[in-house]
Amino acid sequence: MHPRDLPGAARWVRHALLARPDESAGQLRLRLRQQRTPAWDLVCVTDGGRLLGSLSAAELLSLPEAQLLGAAAHASWPRATAGTSNERMASIALHHGVSALPVVDEAGALRYVAGPRDLMNVLRREHVQDLHRLAGIARESAQAPQALHAAPLRRVRHRLPWLLAGLAGSAAATLVVARYEHAMAALPAVAFFMPGLVYLADAIGTQSETIAVRGLSLSHMSLRQLFAAELRTGLLLGLVLSAVAFPLVLAVFGNPRLATAVALALAIASTLASTLGLAMPALLQRLGADPAYGSGPIATIVQDVLTLVVYFGCVSLVVL
Repeated sequence: MHPRDLPGAARWVRHALLARPDESAGQLRLRLRQQRTPAWDLVCVTDGGRLLGSLSAAELLSLPEAQLLGAAAHASWPRATAGTSNERMASIALHHGVSALPVVDEAGALRYVAGPRDLMNVLRREHVQDLHRLAGIARESAQAPQALHAAPLRRVRHRLPWLLAGLAGSAAATLVVARYEHAMAALPAVAFFMPGLVYLADAIGTQSETIAVRGLSLSHMSLRQLFAAELRTGLLLGLVLSAVAFPLVLAVFGNPRLATAVALALAIASTLASTLGLAMPALLQRLGADPAYGSGPIATIVQDVLTLVVYFGCVSLVVL
């Protein structure tokens, strides 16, 4: 918003009450009583447009009449630069416990103040976007409202192709199991661990997506950094689960090779699953497809097939 001239003030900045450093608290309060002032959320002391410090309305009301605002203003009051994202500004305000945040340009000149309503709107929008991400709905996607309001037949047309792709993936998973029929014939206990491994991989993928999405509004990591962090997290989870599973399988079945195969497969599947739930919606969006329909079925079946391939690969390597 561009500044404009106002009677009795050098200029008006959105949501800011401008004051000079040589102006006293009594003079500013008198000016507020005598002049019609636009709504403001923060007292900003400026010199030649450059922000020197800020103070809240409660502090202004409690200052002595002769107190100079240049000395009373907090130079350490948190601020943001003009290029800072809305999400980051809300994070700064929350971190410092302030309800208004001045925004300055590269030269330190005051541009505007992000007030409580601005910050609340940002937090609400980010909350809604987080829910959309959890549901696999792309931010600012024109297809997202269609997923909610389309007629049943149109919804079927949107959803059926992805489910058919999931059916094809199920057939692929069946072929993987059939490919290792000899392994299950030689050691029937191999089949006992397939449901548990598939479930744990799916659970880890869902956990990773939920936790990562929750932090997106407060963190500004790139997708590459986020995937790398989740990859390491999945590896650590897999190692812990493997350390728990190995003695249990060994105690029940008395087969150290089978226990090793299960533990190894669990570690690898957990590592892969931790990133797949995040990668699939992003990939579908880049391909121009609506993640609201495709990310769930596709991510699930791809994860299941990969888990089975990893498991039977470990069985072939260690047990057979």
